[in-house]
Amino acid sequence: MESLIKTENFSYAYDQQTPVLDNISLNVHKGESIGLIGPNGAGKTTLFLCLMGLVPYIGEGLEVAGLKMQSKKNHTMIRRRMGMVFQHTDDQLFNSTVFDDVAFGLLNMGLKKDEVIKKTRKALLLVGLEGFEEKVPFHLSGGQKRRVCLAGVIAMEPEILLLDEPTSDLDPRGKLKIINILNNLDSTYIISSHDLEFVLKTCKRVIMMDNGKIIADGPAVDIMSDENFMVSHGLEKPHSLMPHIIKHHHDHTPDIHS
Repeated sequence: MESLIKTENFSYAYDQQTPVLDNISLNVHKGESIGLIGPNGAGKTTLFLCLMGLVPYIGEGLEVAGLKMQSKKNHTMIRRRMGMVFQHTDDQLFNSTVFDDVAFGLLNMGLKKDEVIKKTRKALLLVGLEGFEEKVPFHLSGGQKRRVCLAGVIAMEPEILLLDEPTSDLDPRGKLKIINILNNLDSTYIISSHDLEFVLKTCKRVIMMDNGKIIADGPAVDIMSDENFMVSHGLEKPHSLMPHIIKHHHDHTPDIHS
C-alpha cells in the first residue's frame, strides 16, 4: 500500500527543550480512516500542525506524500496534497459569502474561473449546502460553518484530510451529516477527537497518544474496547462498546392454596 505519511522517531518541541511530540513513528497508507485519540495535552493538534508545516521548525523524520518536511521548499507542495479543518471554524472563515470561502483555496491554486465554479459547486453539493453560495458564513449555524470549512478543503481534492475536533460545535443531526460525508469520501483522513462514538463511526484504525507519545495503534474497536486501558489514559470506553446485561424477568404465578 502507498504510504502517504511516514514518521520515524519524530520529535518536536516549541521551545527546543521540552518535547511535545516524543519519538513518533507511524505510517499512514492511502485510503485509511484513522482516529487520533488521547487526553488533553497529548500532542494531537501539534502533530497535525507539524504535518501541515505550520510550526516554526521541523526537524528530520517526517515525510508527507514522499516529500521531506524539513525542506521548506516542499511545504507548498505538501499543503496542496493535504487539507486541514481546524477546531474553531471562525479561524477558517473570512470571506463575505460561502461561495467565496469555498473558492478561496482554488483561486490561490491558479485555476481558471470556470473550473473554480465547477469545483466549488461540487464541494457544496457534497456537504449538503447547495443554495448557500450567497449566504454570509458568520450568520450560519455551527454545523453549517463546519460544513463550509469542510467544503473548502474538499474542493481542493487533497489526498490527505486532517480534521481537528470536527464535532465540537455540532448537535446530533450535524454529527450525522459529517459522518455521512466522511464515510463517502475517497480521501485518506485522520480525525483528532474526544468524541469517541464519532471516531467509531468514521474510523477503522485508532492511534492513541499520551504525553507526546504513541501508546497504541490498531483497530479502533480493539483499542477502545479495553476499558482499563482507556481509563488509564484519561478516556472513557465508548458507551456503544459497553456490554449490555439484559435481565429477563419471568412472571411467576403464585401458588393459590384453598
